[in-house]
Amino acid sequence: MESMSTTHDRSAVLAALTARLGAERVTSDVADLLVYASDGSTLHDATPAGVVFPESTAEVVDIVTTCAAHGVPFVARGSGTGLSGGAMALDGGIVVALNRLRRILDVDVPNRCARVQPGVANLAISRAVEHHGLHYAPDPSSQAVCSIGGNVAHNSGGPHTLKNGVTVNHVLGLQIVLSDGTLVDVGGPERPGYDLAALITGSEGTFGIVTEVTVKLSPLPEGVRTAIAAFATIDDASHAVTSVIAGGLMPAALEMLDRVVVAALEAAFGLTFPPGAAALLLLECDGPEDGLDDEISRAVDICREHGALEVRLARDDNERAALWTARKKAFGALGRIARNYCTQDGVIPRTKLPEMLRRVGEIADRHRLRVANVFHAGDGNLHPCILFDDRDADERARVVSAGREILDVCLELGGSLSGEHGIGIEKREAMARMFAEDDLAVMRALREALDPLGLCNPHKVLPGGSRCVELGPGGKQVHA
Repeated sequence: MESMSTTHDRSAVLAALTARLGAERVTSDVADLLVYASDGSTLHDATPAGVVFPESTAEVVDIVTTCAAHGVPFVARGSGTGLSGGAMALDGGIVVALNRLRRILDVDVPNRCARVQPGVANLAISRAVEHHGLHYAPDPSSQAVCSIGGNVAHNSGGPHTLKNGVTVNHVLGLQIVLSDGTLVDVGGPERPGYDLAALITGSEGTFGIVTEVTVKLSPLPEGVRTAIAAFATIDDASHAVTSVIAGGLMPAALEMLDRVVVAALEAAFGLTFPPGAAALLLLECDGPEDGLDDEISRAVDICREHGALEVRLARDDNERAALWTARKKAFGALGRIARNYCTQDGVIPRTKLPEMLRRVGEIADRHRLRVANVFHAGDGNLHPCILFDDRDADERARVVSAGREILDVCLELGGSLSGEHGIGIEKREAMARMFAEDDLAVMRALREALDPLGLCNPHKVLPGGSRCVELGPGGKQVHA
């Protein structure tokens, strides 16, 4: 159901919330709204009518109830690190900023779980429980700042999902405010019936606002071995990835970085790699100490069989941290070689990596663009970063076209539109290329059942929304 609210309705909502929460926690100031007009995707923006900063679940319920009474749409937002335009308020809706809901409410060590608010940073959970020998396993590259609520919304992954799984594999229960203000708890080992926590995880805020998350805590591995291998070609590195897993090994992580990223890392951090290195493969094995040296040794041998120019094995925690700097800081390092970049997020069978990366290169050449590849090679989750200058409208248009073609190739090779960044605005029309109309109809019916008012993050995820996305004057994405 589409919202029919007016500017008057939005003003009434903001006035009512200001009266209850105070002027310091509700803003419609133009300068403030610009901060919340886009996320990390760089290609989209939409100015909200206002931003509200709740500090408790009760206040979230109050905000949503007030929006529902006036038919005003809303969207939850955490740290704003999303990459698909999912946390922007279309229809001039209200942004519900959850940054102040950042408490770890309970840690249950015997049962290895924790209950946290959605604004808690991903890494903060692990830091809070590491003295118990535990951690929260999903580890997006932005884990120091990205919020657990955003991770739930997008079913986020990270380098170690190859072995540990994505967010849904570590969510035990959720508390969610539905579009009419109803507060419900779903999931938990004591709750039989449909797995609604899994359904909500990855739903991108289209079913309601999550206000609490119960996460599974995992034991820290007894031992860790980390190596980085340099290859003369991406094909050699890609074949090594396939052979490592085909050989019966299951590394904790298998990450790849291409020549463009290598140059950026050298410029940003002074890291040195063998001359002629066109690809780096970061391997990590963890688990019981017994047999761990043999496991990493077998993986290293496979890399050498596939022509590795050099393999470096971390000798201690400091060297391991230095190797991970190359991966975790790769996106930031791209700022040394380009003004802007747009990160795609497609998935393919890992055996298709050589073909896929060749096709990405061909697409980039055809559109006169430069692409940097840094991605989760072990599970085929690609992150081609298209480099560009956002001041050039023609170049922006070519970036959009190239991104669309890259996703089409992912589908052609038997893959998916997203591994962890979500659909949001960016890929919603592409959903019709991945799913049959009957499939999409079921999704729409489910969405309408859980959000009959049509207020929860409208015009996202599913195609055919009334808000078309196109390049406007100056090349910026606009929503008409």
